[in-house]
Amino acid sequence: MNILITGATGLIGSHLTSQLIKHAHGVTALVRDPKAAKQTLPASVTLISSLAQYTTLDTFDAVINLAGEPIFEKRWTAQQKQRLVESRVNLTAQLVQRINASRTPPHTFISGSATGYYGHNAEEIITENTPATDTFPSQLCQRWESEALCAKTRVCLLRTGIVLSKTGGALAKMLPHYRLGLGGKLGSGKQYWAWIALDDMVKGILFLLENHQCQGAFNLVSPNPVRHVEFNNTLANILKRPAFATVPELLLRFFLGERAQLLLDSQKIVPEKLLAQGFIFDYPELKSALQAILK
Repeated sequence: MNILITGATGLIGSHLTSQLIKHAHGVTALVRDPKAAKQTLPASVTLISSLAQYTTLDTFDAVINLAGEPIFEKRWTAQQKQRLVESRVNLTAQLVQRINASRTPPHTFISGSATGYYGHNAEEIITENTPATDTFPSQLCQRWESEALCAKTRVCLLRTGIVLSKTGGALAKMLPHYRLGLGGKLGSGKQYWAWIALDDMVKGILFLLENHQCQGAFNLVSPNPVRHVEFNNTLANILKRPAFATVPELLLRFFLGERAQLLLDSQKIVPEKLLAQGFIFDYPELKSALQAILK
């Protein structure tokens, strides 16, 4: 296949791009800085810095849209919220416009989203049929998904949980603290975290790309969400470090503002649709996933 990808230099995108090349697909990557991207992406990837050269996407068989301003890096001021929306919705709209203008459009449009769509659900098991909430992350995901679903082709939406990798994302930020024995509980620790190993995340996207009966929203998470306290203890045990610290919820909300909900919301999410389609996870259990990542 000839594939157009956005977000190719990110944690998920860079690993996915390498796998696409290994599977003998042709890859064109939309990147902000082609010179920098050339240092990290396979040499066979065609790099572009703008969609301006394309009025249609007739030359592509599929589009994978993973771009977006990092959601946790900066405080959610009104201006930052707008940047978060624009980096996702505006680019998605540009891609959809070109897909819909094509005579022979790409047969597949895979577009990012996140488990923030669901908000806080306490002990409830969350599937793809669970309704959205009215929080900012949920509204952001709803707008993002709504734009993607305007594409006149097969659309798959990636409601992604915490992606585990030692090279980036949440786990990479946690590891220095845990290795110093400073790991610990966030809030009550009873909240469920929906997670997925990076290898399974990439494998899941490839599965959706290749299985044309799949469409709509998919939870890209392990079938076994865990409470945060279990995550904390498992990671600490694997690293053979103590993890007795506790950061109270009030303190998290004081320092992080609204962003704290990404750590404190309880999300007992299962990948119901992926499993129903026959997808098999390589790392369904947290302990084995972390052991493989940290070996």
